[in-house]
Amino acid sequence: MNKIIAIVCLLILAAQYPAAQEMPISRESFEKINLGFPGLEKVNARVNEGEYREAAAALLDYYRSRTGVRHLDFNAADAKQFAGRKVDSNTLYLANNVLLHRFKPHKGYPMFDYGRDINWQYRPVQDQLLTTFLHRTAFWEPLGLVYRATGDEKYAKEWVSQVRDWIRKNRQGAYPDDQEYAWKAFVVSFRLNHWSGFFNLFLHSSHFTPAFLMEFLNSYNEQADYVMHHYTDKGNHRLYEALHLMYAGSTFPELKAASGWRKSGIGVLNAEIVKQVLPDGMQFELSPGYHIGTIKIFLDALQIAQLGGVAQEFPEQYRSLVEKMVLAVGKYSFPDYTYPLYGNAFQTTKKAMLDNYRTWAAVFPKNRVIEYYATDGASGTRPDYLSSVLPDAGFYAFRSGWGRNATVMQIKAGPPAAFHSHPDNGNFVLWVKGRDFTPDAGSFVYANVGNQENAKRDWYRSTRAHQTLTLDDKTIINKASLKKWEPCAEPEILSYVNPGYGELNHQRTFLFIDRTCFIIIDKAFGRATGKLGIHFNFKEDSQPVLDHKTHRAYTTYSDGNNLLIQNFNRDKVDMKEEQSFVSYEYQKEEPRPAFAFEKQKADTTAQIFMTVLYPYSGSVVPVITVKEQAGNDLMNGKIDLTLIVDGVSKKITASF
Repeated sequence: MNKIIAIVCLLILAAQYPAAQEMPISRESFEKINLGFPGLEKVNARVNEGEYREAAAALLDYYRSRTGVRHLDFNAADAKQFAGRKVDSNTLYLANNVLLHRFKPHKGYPMFDYGRDINWQYRPVQDQLLTTFLHRTAFWEPLGLVYRATGDEKYAKEWVSQVRDWIRKNRQGAYPDDQEYAWKAFVVSFRLNHWSGFFNLFLHSSHFTPAFLMEFLNSYNEQADYVMHHYTDKGNHRLYEALHLMYAGSTFPELKAASGWRKSGIGVLNAEIVKQVLPDGMQFELSPGYHIGTIKIFLDALQIAQLGGVAQEFPEQYRSLVEKMVLAVGKYSFPDYTYPLYGNAFQTTKKAMLDNYRTWAAVFPKNRVIEYYATDGASGTRPDYLSSVLPDAGFYAFRSGWGRNATVMQIKAGPPAAFHSHPDNGNFVLWVKGRDFTPDAGSFVYANVGNQENAKRDWYRSTRAHQTLTLDDKTIINKASLKKWEPCAEPEILSYVNPGYGELNHQRTFLFIDRTCFIIIDKAFGRATGKLGIHFNFKEDSQPVLDHKTHRAYTTYSDGNNLLIQNFNRDKVDMKEEQSFVSYEYQKEEPRPAFAFEKQKADTTAQIFMTVLYPYSGSVVPVITVKEQAGNDLMNGKIDLTLIVDGVSKKITASF
């Protein structure tokens, strides 16, 4: 009988879920709240009278009626303008699956079922990123968007339930590795950012009870304090943590620690912008995608400060550096606003970049070049240069023009870099008449799990996956030193040396001839011996012909926009087809044509490769020959050549 009674009691408790999870409200519930904050007089009075549930109810009324706090993305006051709006089918699909505990934390992976009793430690794939994204909890956003549009309380009820479940199961120290996942400061900071917005999306729900408010605020306070005392040492993670502390301090100024969070975030950002932004405007991780992400961090912080009336805490130098960062983007981009996938960048679109530029133009309305980009050239001032350099980052661009029919080659030859940068000095991407003929490999995946190796990550990061020189296919060290940069000469010339291996240096020299075609001269010198290779990759749809006899490869696009790559060594060089891939999106890849020109270095004698890259129109492949004249001495940096294309000669003289 007693056993039956116990089961019945359990069923009754289950029927009352989630009310049974309501935590008791006590004086301790208000310890983190500044009860002297303007507007909390009624809350303070109820606390002093020991009427804690009434105090929590008064605090909830305060949050539902306050108007002086603005969030950058979601505000409770916006509910009326979105009520009744149709929600797109994908958002509704995601929200309905969240109700069933089927979450999609990261867009690079499918949806996973985390169980009726949510298992926050479930790791369906061995990718650290998926689990850290789970604990960022951004996947709850569809619940809020659908609730705001429909008013259907089942979405709010489920969000409250899942927040409580997360708090209960993920307390600090609950798992041995929680500081790598749920309590990694970077992850916690994103959770702060998301929760501050979700708070406003669900604030007026009947399931958002006074008891839940106190649980939420106390957990939020704990998490913000954690971030402030566990900042990442350096890199974009530290920037995000600072920004998200600003969100926390600005969204919940009623909390005692809020001012400290905000000031901490501002202080870190002011200090880090001068550390992380190089004099040429590039963020020091040398990743085009993350560079744009850091621009957003710095500008979001400025906007939060403006909304809070403390914009003066960011000096003018801060704004000037962000403006320089924006201008750097144009230098490493193609005319269609895309850019190379260097350093874990993923593919962007012209629409996305125009949206970015419009945001930037609003911040810097007097900058006519930014206006030019933001209006797609309709107004503003076109940059007063063609070929360009970001000297501190080691990003170079040969450019024939700014329109779609231009020829643009982006080249990476810079200093050592941290985090997302790949070991790929000498790598280049060639864009001609709207086509990226030689896209960078991208990254596919960029997180290991603990100390476990990830073969895919290692391949995409390897030097052999990029268009540069290798010794025995091994990975190099980035540390280029510039030898010559003449963007206004004929031919235009870039030459640098990279000590890629301990006993082998690589000097790569690019010649941009008549702003039409390229000659690349590779010189490998030093004591090291082994197989030298210069690697080339074509776009995945190029269907190239690889002619091993003539050491040339050419694309066969039906629209006539094609590229020929041909080696002109007089000594023995082998042409070898290689396996290669390209990844435009996380965890997505496709095979692409690739090949290498190879030769042996048997002793201390320097070795040379000479390669022509010739864009052409039509289906007939041009006939090219290169004649060395009397003054030609590539070993000693003297160029005296005649380039003959379909019988038309061009004399080329230069030094490097």
